[in-house]
Amino acid sequence: MSMTAIEQVIEKYPEARREYLIPLLQDIQSLEGYLSKESVVKVGQHLKLPASKIYGVATFYNQFRFNAPGKYHIQVCRGTACHVKGSSSLLDTVTRELKIKPGQTTRDGLFSLEVVACLGACGLAPLVCINGEFHASVDNKKIKKILKGLTTEGKKNE
Repeated sequence: MSMTAIEQVIEKYPEARREYLIPLLQDIQSLEGYLSKESVVKVGQHLKLPASKIYGVATFYNQFRFNAPGKYHIQVCRGTACHVKGSSSLLDTVTRELKIKPGQTTRDGLFSLEVVACLGACGLAPLVCINGEFHASVDNKKIKKILKGLTTEGKKNE
């Protein structure tokens, strides 16, 4: 029987110690893109902690996701500079256009949405990051055009 990818990550932490919880979850999310129910259960079994404790810790930190990210993972910056330059309206437009809220993925798996406190490029505000690519000075018209282009590209590549 071959080991799952999750089990391989867990094997890197042979000692079942609580201080390994965060690094374990980070490694699993790096591998899977999110924390699945299966991974939470397996980490809990390894560390001898109930899944509720694992979820309690993971939900405290906004770095962890519980839904598979979409093909296009959109991060809308809500830092001070972005806020001042209209990122709230931008976020509203994205949620309306994609019919999802932050933390969700579209049914077709094409888009996921995340709100971030700061992307660290305040001079480019308002900023949207899609799969690691920064889009600077984004307004509602520009984000609609970006989303339309990605939708067309994503459906073409299916």
